[in-house]
Order: sequence, then C-alpha cells, then structure tokens
Amino acid sequence: MKYGLKVWGLGIALALGAVHTAQAQIEIQWWHSMTAVNGEWVNDLAKNFNASQKDYKVTPVYKGSYDESMTGAVAAFRAGNAPHILQVFEVGTATMMASKGVVVPVGKVMTDAGYKFDPSVYVPAVAGYYTAPNGQMLSFPFNSSTTVFYFNKDAFKAAGVSTEKPPETWPEVALAAAKLKASGHKCPLTIAWQGWTQLESFSTWHNTEMATQGNGMRGLNARLVMNAPLHVRHIENLGNMAKQGLFVYKGRGNTPEASFVSGECAMITTSSGFYGNVAKNAKFAFGLSTLPYYPDVIGAPQNTVIGGASLWVMSGKKSEEYKGVATFFNYLSNPTVQSESHKRTGYLPITMAAFKLTEQSGFYKQNPGTDTAVNQMIRKTTDKSRGIRLGNYVQIRTIEDEELEQVWAGKKSAKEALDSIIKHGNELLERFEKTNQGK
Repeated sequence: MKYGLKVWGLGIALALGAVHTAQAQIEIQWWHSMTAVNGEWVNDLAKNFNASQKDYKVTPVYKGSYDESMTGAVAAFRAGNAPHILQVFEVGTATMMASKGVVVPVGKVMTDAGYKFDPSVYVPAVAGYYTAPNGQMLSFPFNSSTTVFYFNKDAFKAAGVSTEKPPETWPEVALAAAKLKASGHKCPLTIAWQGWTQLESFSTWHNTEMATQGNGMRGLNARLVMNAPLHVRHIENLGNMAKQGLFVYKGRGNTPEASFVSGECAMITTSSGFYGNVAKNAKFAFGLSTLPYYPDVIGAPQNTVIGGASLWVMSGKKSEEYKGVATFFNYLSNPTVQSESHKRTGYLPITMAAFKLTEQSGFYKQNPGTDTAVNQMIRKTTDKSRGIRLGNYVQIRTIEDEELEQVWAGKKSAKEALDSIIKHGNELLERFEKTNQGK
C-alpha cells in the first residue's frame, strides 16, 4: 500500500512537473512580411532563439505584404487577438507612432524586463528614425536597409563598361545603359521601390527636402515639396531613358528584382536587403555600389534614408509575455547574431558593435561593396536627410507609383506627375494632421 502511495505521489509530481513545464514555455506570436530567402532567415532566427532557452517560444507567422500585415494587425487588435510583435515597414512608422494605446514603446518593454537598453549603441540613423521627440525608442530596429545600386559584372564586361569603377553618377548610369543597349541588352536599367529610391532616398542623398518640417520628422504639419527643379529634372531624365529603352519599368515594390536575378536587367536600384537573394540565386558575377547622384548638386552625396522595417510591440499582453519579447529582442541585439544576419541578408547591422565585428571578420574585403549600405547610413545627417516620416504614407506611395507610371509610359510630363503627387499627397497629410492633432 505504501509502495502504491509512493508511486501515486510520484505520478502527481511528474504530472505537476509536466504542467509546470508546459506553462513555463510562453508563446510569442511574431507577424512578419518576409518571403523567400529572407523568410528562411526569419524562421532560423526564431528557431535558434527557441533552442537557446527553455522559457519562451517565438512563433513567426507570415501575414502577407507589409501593408497587408499592418491592416491585419489593426483588425486583430480591435478583436483582441493581436500578435505580440508586428513587423512594420518604415513608411508605417508615423501611423504607428500616432496610434495611441496600440503599442508599447520598446524602450519600456526592455527596461521593465530588467534589460539594459541603450539606444546609443545602434547605428545613429537607425535609432534616430524610430525614436520619439521625447528621446524614447518606440520600436526595435530589425531589417533596416537602405537603397543601393546593383550591377551585373558579366553584362558590363560584354558591353565594355568598367566593373572596377561602376557608374557613380546619373550621367554615368545613362552612358553605361547606352553601351549595354548597344551590346544587345534589352533591359539596361530597372528600378525597384520607385518612390523610395527615386524620390525619398534621391532627396536625402542630394540633401534636398521632399517634404517640409524636415521631411515630417519635426511635426505633423509637413507638406510634400518634391516638385523642385532637381526632382523634375531627375524624373524627366528617367522618362527620357524609358523612351529610349535604356530604363525598363518592371512593376511596383520589389517586383523588378526578379528581372535582375534572372540576368534580364543589368542594373537596378533597390534595397540592400536584396543581397541575400542575389548572392543565392544569381548565376552571374555581380557588384554593389552607392546610389547614383548628380555631381553638380552642392552637398551631394549626403546620406540615404532607412528602409526595411522595425518590430513593434502590441499592447494588452501579460507582463510575463512582455518579458519574453524583451528576451527575444535582447537575443537579436547580440553583435554575433546581428553580424551573421547582416552577412546573410544585406540588411544593416543595426549596432555599431555588429558593424565592427563584421569588418574584423574580413567579410567586406572578401565581398567588395557589401559595406556600401552601412557607409551610406553612418554619414552625418542633416535636417533635410534624417529620414522621411509622414502620415498616411502607405497611400502616398501608391499615388507616387500611379503618377510615375504615367511618366514612364510617356503619358505625363515629370512636372505634371510630381505636381499631382503633391496635390493628392498633401490632401492625405492634411487629413492625417487633423485626425492626430492633440494626441
């Protein structure tokens, strides 16, 4: 009988232990928008974190494109089942900042969990973008990128264009495109994320405002002004290149990237986060270089702006769940984890320690051009080049796409298209300001 009691008691202890273990592992839902090689990277980050400790399990869930996942998260929040972590692209930052009660600032999440959180360890342009005017960091920099220039070395060689000194200026890009076309190339140049690369980064790279109030960084009353002579000249030049078959438009967002990986297009301006895809899938030698600029513009080149996305912590969760989020973010901040992610994807190493570690590993020497994005971002910023933070910017980007497409198709002049972007974009900015005043 005593023996039976002993076994029964042991059974209870084991059962309680199993319950305790099951309770101890807290699940953290992470909604993201990463696909293909970058989707594999996100899954590996979660897998490696989960293997590194026993208390928390991070579950990454792909929720469609950036704007789709953001819309889905808003609906989920209203229904009371939002994820713990939401990946939001940089143009959604102003909207997230204005969403009172929806998010918990990352600085608070980290310090409440007992982690030392020092925004000064991050690459300044990255930290500054996600920091509120009161100095509090609002979201966790994750896949931060910037715009860079990729070129097909094999195509360059065949066309007699130097691979050692790739085009640095827009006139040089036009000359290279003409040589490529003459050598039989059907798509010398294409452009991904056209609003980001040709209006936003183009503006900061030339130390020129595309919107007032420091591109919205200083207040909600910002208004678009990117119909200045420099902007008109650039979009006009690209429109002329499109007419001559030197620039071929391949669609919105990152859709044009496939035409570079396949070898169809020889040059592309797009995200540094495209690197992992090219490195894995391109069947040709390729190079990376800085975003082109106009050499006669005083102050150019300045610095490019942040792209990619950050991780926002949704409100309404339990304190032990926030502890799990903080533990995961602390893991992601590890310089070794950061450096490996940077090498794998082309996204920025978000801390200076990770940048130095990558440099010391010899990665940049072995892979020339992979430090381009970091070097573009660690330059000193100005009031005109700190970043673009505008409300309703997801919708404004759609307007930019629609109007620029009219120029590439030869249906509108550059000035007409830019004027239209400003007219309709400013209506959205005015609406955003009225809605969020006094919040």
